[in-house]
Amino acid sequence: MSNFRFCRQSARLSKQFAHTEPLYYHSTPVPGKLTVKTIKPMNNIKDMSLAYSPGVAEPCIEIHQNPEDVYKYTNKGNMVAVISNGTAVLGLGNIGALASKPVMEGKAVLFNKFAGVESIDLCVDAPDMHDFVKVVKHLAPSFGGINLEDIKGPDCFYIEETLKGLLDIPVFHDDQHGTAIVVLAGLINALEVAGKKKEDVRLLINGAGSAGQACMKMIYAYGFNPDNCIMCDTRGVIYDGRLKGMNPYKQQFANKDDSRKTLEDAFQGVDIAIGLSQAGSFTPEMIGSMAADPILFALANPEPEIRPGLAYDVREDVIIATGRSDYPN
Repeated sequence: MSNFRFCRQSARLSKQFAHTEPLYYHSTPVPGKLTVKTIKPMNNIKDMSLAYSPGVAEPCIEIHQNPEDVYKYTNKGNMVAVISNGTAVLGLGNIGALASKPVMEGKAVLFNKFAGVESIDLCVDAPDMHDFVKVVKHLAPSFGGINLEDIKGPDCFYIEETLKGLLDIPVFHDDQHGTAIVVLAGLINALEVAGKKKEDVRLLINGAGSAGQACMKMIYAYGFNPDNCIMCDTRGVIYDGRLKGMNPYKQQFANKDDSRKTLEDAFQGVDIAIGLSQAGSFTPEMIGSMAADPILFALANPEPEIRPGLAYDVREDVIIATGRSDYPN
């Protein structure tokens, strides 16, 4: 009994540490994860008169006469805006623009750390997609690129397509294209490890939002057999003739075969299951019903569809990855 109490106490402490450590990281020694620093001398009156009035007028005039000079005299060319309205944040859902700020700051510092790109987070309180487009359009002159982040589907598709047509700078929706690139790279490697061929495997994606749809498009483009691919949403398998919860974006992934209707049905015998949905969506029974040497990507964040330990309890032959950086993927 004492050992049982010790295990429970250890579990509580581990959970408490997992809660408090991120809060400490984000709040100390100063709140947040990024700041703005001056990169030109500001040591005397002359420096200040060059940085601002009157010296700043000269580059303004040059840019007015030749707009391309903005890339010569300002940081526009190396400045990306990470923009969200907080309607689909990680696996947390529609938590709003304000609560999305830690995530947007995080993406901005990743741009800077790994690519040397200056970046700033912009959390826009505009849940309506038309309002959001207007805001981003009018903010765009300050930036060399727009990284859209954590916007719910199907709004995200309209927003990206519209902004690409309106702006003369790159517009990238990370939840679509960034996720799809990484997922396909992982699949290529996992197939090699499992000794399976893309043309032969049966594949399931659970999650029909921006990430799920972008991943499926890239999977098709890479040469997987569309007839062997199933997409599911919160109502189960997407198939021709289904009426509830459908839209034109989902319809393009509808199965012609309507014999499988539930997520449990879809798992039967599949070689690959990709979760882009929510915590706990995959059960041990589902994992157990997959084909031999199954490939499992449980990518919901911060909590995956199933923890690797639980999946390994069911299948020793499973090849698993998560969307978390604290697991060996």
